[in-house]
Amino acid sequence: MSTKNAVVKNERDNKFKTVDLAYIAVCAALMAVCSWISIPTVVPFTLQTFAVFFSLYFLGGKKGTISVVIYILLGAVGIPVFAGFKGGIGALMGTTGGYIVGFVFSGLVFMLFEALFGRKLWAEIVAFVLGLLVCYAFGTAWFMVVYVKTKGAVSLMTVLGWCIFPFILPDTAKLVLAFALGKTLRKVIKW
Repeated sequence: MSTKNAVVKNERDNKFKTVDLAYIAVCAALMAVCSWISIPTVVPFTLQTFAVFFSLYFLGGKKGTISVVIYILLGAVGIPVFAGFKGGIGALMGTTGGYIVGFVFSGLVFMLFEALFGRKLWAEIVAFVLGLLVCYAFGTAWFMVVYVKTKGAVSLMTVLGWCIFPFILPDTAKLVLAFALGKTLRKVIKW
């Protein structure tokens, strides 16, 4: 390869990396905006789940997970990117912080399925469902530990009634929307 071709290839690679970083940043910002759209309950109803799974589908497992981690780090340092315009380590250490951290595990599940099976439709659907279940499990365990330490004993069924059962149908709709919009944008935006 000539030096000129190597320089052109290197410039294309750098441009691609710049585009990746831009999309990762935009998806992290989308997660923040979607978390602000909320209905306050024990665990707030937000569009955050939509934004996380959209980012995973649109960016792919690795870049989508990086976007989720950036979003969480922004909140951890105090930028009010979480539901109710909350930020800081206290928001993450509270009862609902496990669901936010659980999104990283959702990303890891998606990344694993993508690495093992590629971008096959069935694998993406299974990765979405398992990713959501992993987030639910991690968040619920976290919720129970923090709740017991701060307020006293609570049963698993009570926590599931507060934190999981009311969210199953809305979260399923968010996953379908994230999948449909992500699939459409991946066709339109070639990067």
